[in-house]
Amino acid sequence: MSGGWVYILTNRPNGTLYVGVTHDLVRRVWEHRESVADGFTKRYGLKRLVYFEHHDDMRGAIQREKNVKHWSRAWKVKLILRDNPDWEDLYHRII
Repeated sequence: MSGGWVYILTNRPNGTLYVGVTHDLVRRVWEHRESVADGFTKRYGLKRLVYFEHHDDMRGAIQREKNVKHWSRAWKVKLILRDNPDWEDLYHRII
């Protein structure tokens, strides 16, 4: 298995959060932004990429995603604030 990405999307600072995992971050975030698939992110308008991290192994990325999904909201917000205190949309950094 090749590497993977764990990412967090939101609709606004301190808004609804979505934690995901993918092997192709640019494509997946584009799909969210363009609302090409029905689901949670489309329903809540989650298009702002506020956090991402790379893992060399996809299995490690999947495990990390599962762990982060089970964290409290406060821990997820702390993770975002550590590297992105202004909740900036980071999409421009990955394209």
